Amino acid sequence: MTRIPEQERDLMEKAIYLPMVITVLNRDLNVIDKSPFKLKKPYSVLVEETLKVIQRELAEVKRTMKQEQLKVEEIHRDEAFTMFMFLYKGYEEHHNYFNPRIRNKVQELLEYYLYRRHLDSTPN
Repeated sequence: MTRIPEQERDLMEKAIYLPMVITVLNRDLNVIDKSPFKLKKPYSVLVEETLKVIQRELAEVKRTMKQEQLKVEEIHRDEAFTMFMFLYKGYEEHHNYFNPRIRNKVQELLEYYLYRRHLDSTPN
């Protein structure tokens, strides 16, 4: 049973996932730069602008976590699981995440930041 409220846990999970999304996008940017695309600029601009949005959001997550005395740290990784230590106002909890679940969540966030956030903000 966790002592961490859902809202704070969601924030801490963002601190796990957003850096991974940034890593994926940076790697993709390198692939785009080296690709044989005739017109690379639209793709690279899309990725760069998406990176800026995610970096701003990550900065806000870190700021909020500092104010709320929250920390998250990876403490162990193997082929199947990654363990994180969550520090919540003096309490320490360890949470195991299934690596395919992490990958799926990163993919979901990539989809959101690359195009779904634009669809969600479009008036009906």
